[in-house]
Amino acid sequence: MFPFSFFFFSFYIVLVLSFELSTGRKIECLISSNECFVEKESSCSLYEEQYDLPLQPLLSREKSTKAASENISFRVFVATWNVGGKSPDSKLNLDDILQVREESDIYVLGFQEIVPLNAGNVLVIEDNEPAVKWLTLINRSLNKANFVPLRGPRSIGSPGGSLVFPKTSLRKASKALRTENKQKLKSCNCPIGLERKNSKEFCFRCPQSQTNENDISSEDDEDGPNGPSSANSIKYSLVASKQMVGIFLTVWMRKELVQYVSHLRISCVGRGILGCLGNKGCISVSMLFHKTTLCFLCSHLASGEKEGDELRRNSDVIEILRNTQFPRICKTSNSRVPEKILDHDRVIWLGDLNYRIALSYSDTGKLLKEKAWDTLYNNDQLKIEREAGRVFKGWKEGKIYFAPTYKYSLNSDIYAGETVETKSKRRTPAWCDRILWRGSEIYQLSYERKESRFSDHRPVCATFWVSVEAMEDGSKRR
Repeated sequence: MFPFSFFFFSFYIVLVLSFELSTGRKIECLISSNECFVEKESSCSLYEEQYDLPLQPLLSREKSTKAASENISFRVFVATWNVGGKSPDSKLNLDDILQVREESDIYVLGFQEIVPLNAGNVLVIEDNEPAVKWLTLINRSLNKANFVPLRGPRSIGSPGGSLVFPKTSLRKASKALRTENKQKLKSCNCPIGLERKNSKEFCFRCPQSQTNENDISSEDDEDGPNGPSSANSIKYSLVASKQMVGIFLTVWMRKELVQYVSHLRISCVGRGILGCLGNKGCISVSMLFHKTTLCFLCSHLASGEKEGDELRRNSDVIEILRNTQFPRICKTSNSRVPEKILDHDRVIWLGDLNYRIALSYSDTGKLLKEKAWDTLYNNDQLKIEREAGRVFKGWKEGKIYFAPTYKYSLNSDIYAGETVETKSKRRTPAWCDRILWRGSEIYQLSYERKESRFSDHRPVCATFWVSVEAMEDGSKRR
């Protein structure tokens, strides 16, 4: 009996030491009770305290984790940036903003004012050329190792020849960056054999003949020189891209994950001139990923720092939630694919929400010099309006530990108005650029701003672990 017990005890110690050496983390073992505890690392403890996170997703550095409940967690990177109506040149590098060294599984990138908000762009015709440039720059950063430049009939290049912007339409540029036919992504393609009477868990398979042709993109998705077949070597595939005047939303995924996307739909709501034009408003993307419904929104809300302007922004949010309607793809009464934003399982809202700090310019400036972030944040309009229950009820936002992101003098690190030359453009610094979320099983890992001087706004980024209900083993969408 003694040799067996000694052998078991020795084997147990070897396992513990092996785990300690392989993970590099300190282990506290209570041999008498055979219980082991992993000591939390300081960075994890900070996030867990700040965002009420479970420990496991933070300790895992894998791209996804599969739990016993058949849920999978994916790393989702989200960024919002008001680029001030400036078109990028080929020298602009997005690697730092997109945090390419810490790869994510999904990238949700939203821009505001990619074109000047003048009458020509708002009322006449939409300029897609800047959107194509942004797609090209994103593609270069995400697919650096396997970067294949976009091609078009004509190209716009830099003097140094480092990158060539294709002179092509947004539709064709988007098509060239997808690894999956868009018609397949948009159609209902639920797995066979999931039919259950009166079930709310799954939608039934919709025969292709029942799918409304108006719900399918009219663009030509035949494989060709610029189609999916030429994009098989890329690491990240474009899933969705949409422009509404100056607002531009784009979603990318690891190409091996795209097969689990279906029911892709896009909805736009204008809240600008006359309360309906697209100089202000929202673009929303809805999809079924594995068995979980996801919704990503990029918005640009009403501007202004006068007292009462926050109510106009509240109204924009309310109207966006009310008027956003995703087209119905599933034609059965038991479909669980939502048509409204709040009916999705997981929702992330990003954009220039334009909420200001409810203090004078001078008082705000003094607090900025003292880096009194808590005092400033307590006077943030969005925080005040949320706590009062007037807007974004039930939504969450991470704690802000960075300086206000608006308004900077161009190509500088000083706020507009701090010099004589910029006094006419003075605005009270504010956290205009925000990222919020709604739903369970979303854990924010980071919330920060980046230091690009390209615009009068600083880009804001967040990283999440998002858990989704997995498809059954071997059951793929395609």
